[in-house]
Amino acid sequence: MRYMMIVKSSPESEAGAMPSQEELEAMGKYNDELVKAGVMLDGNGLQDSSKGFRVQYGPGGKTSVVDGPFAEAKELVAGYWIIQVSSREEAIEWARRIPFQEGEVEVRKVFEEEDFA
Repeated sequence: MRYMMIVKSSPESEAGAMPSQEELEAMGKYNDELVKAGVMLDGNGLQDSSKGFRVQYGPGGKTSVVDGPFAEAKELVAGYWIIQVSSREEAIEWARRIPFQEGEVEVRKVFEEEDFA
């Protein structure tokens, strides 16, 4: 089963602040552990929302584009991992090992083909 571990933005990440060298090294070590364990499918950090946009959809297929930045950093995503594990409990254990000192990670199960059968 696949899970997405979603890193919530912070005021600092939304201001474009980069992680410290120590934080980057800890994250690199954690990512290496995920890869060596064979559970990491993908993972990336995202640039702040001022460099992004949203596409809004309306009646008749009409769309509009809204450029960032967006308010409420706590509602935005700063990065993610997609992992493949054997259980919810294993996903929890990997999430607990993320080397963060503060913040929040949301973990959500990814739909699989059999979920639609």
